[in-house]
Amino acid sequence: MKSEITMPVLSDTMQTGRLTRWNKAVGEAVKQGDAIAEVETDKAILDVEAFASGYLAGPLAAVDTDIPVRQAIGYIVDTREAAQNNPSSPPSTTVKNSRDVAEPTATAPVPPAPVSETRPDRAVSAPPAKAASAAPIAEHMDGAPPAPTVARSATATDNAQTSPYARALARDLELDIQSIKPGPDGIIHAAQVLAAALAPKDADLHMGPPYTIERPNMLRAAVARNMSATLDTPTFHISSRFAMTPLHAAAKQAGIGLTLALSRACALTVAEDPWFNHTWTQAGLAKRSRVDIGIAVDTGEGLITPVIRNAASRPLKELAEDWRILLGKVKNGRIAPEDYRGASFYLSNLGVFPEVERFNAIVPVGAAAILAIAAAGPDGLTDFTLSCDHRVIFGADAARFLQRLGSRLEDIFWLN
Repeated sequence: MKSEITMPVLSDTMQTGRLTRWNKAVGEAVKQGDAIAEVETDKAILDVEAFASGYLAGPLAAVDTDIPVRQAIGYIVDTREAAQNNPSSPPSTTVKNSRDVAEPTATAPVPPAPVSETRPDRAVSAPPAKAASAAPIAEHMDGAPPAPTVARSATATDNAQTSPYARALARDLELDIQSIKPGPDGIIHAAQVLAAALAPKDADLHMGPPYTIERPNMLRAAVARNMSATLDTPTFHISSRFAMTPLHAAAKQAGIGLTLALSRACALTVAEDPWFNHTWTQAGLAKRSRVDIGIAVDTGEGLITPVIRNAASRPLKELAEDWRILLGKVKNGRIAPEDYRGASFYLSNLGVFPEVERFNAIVPVGAAAILAIAAAGPDGLTDFTLSCDHRVIFGADAARFLQRLGSRLEDIFWLN
């Protein structure tokens, strides 16, 4: 019996995972639950566990490749002999599935798609790295029909495949097919061509210094996508300056960190004004029933926002323990999607950098506000800047929020 090991789906938005390591070799025995591989997602490196006992068999997906979710990356078989009789590396040209099967073959010019407006949720990268190693693994099951073939473009990037319709569409839109990044399955479809047509154009680097293109890690790429998605948010900023000395002293006496104390202060203030716990959706205002605070953390490789759940209602000791565990996960690269998604209010504290007098933070998708905290000035006051989604929060709302927060930072009885 031969069973697939597939790229796991680790979050609702995950389309690909980057295989970073095989912990077992072909022919090696595995037990159910063994960590047989490691996968890098947009936020962390997670284990791929064996779903059954047996022996690891090829073809194995190559390390350091981006692989679509639910795509086979290897196999488990019943005997060592069967494992050793399978190839250890994936085929280079066969594609398991094609999403272009239903696309028409272009026999006449296709009208160009309107490009007067850019879409921030569509992005095209600089010329892609070779995609051969990232091609999906093909495995025809006994009795199954062969996968549909996809025509190869004579002008496509080395080792990239292009559907006939996508090739015709790129020609009609006057796009260089070599500059278009393939889809998660390693193929350039019509969707990738349209995304390239609608995306903001890359800078022309040819007249500047020599350069090379480096593929970003999954975390940095995810941050770039998330920041681009916020361009549709109509944002305004409002600032105030508060003394932090009372909170510093109270947090030290309570045995908690300043960031956690600030998070608690924000959560209590949000709870007093539910507008700051809403978010705008196409269907209407989403009104949340609890305050979940996302706190920006610098990992050294990018930005991540661990979330403290129900931060306004739970005991401080519980929140402190949760925060300790979250920071440990961040440090070890083991934070999971449920640890960093879904905050209703955000906090970004750059107060540890004395040079930062004031800054504006970007309102993340799914929230209505984020509070940016700078370093204390020579007069002992710290700048607090609130960035707000103007569809949900108005100027007077933001002013009252800062007013209540300032009072809370002076009278810290709530921290006991």
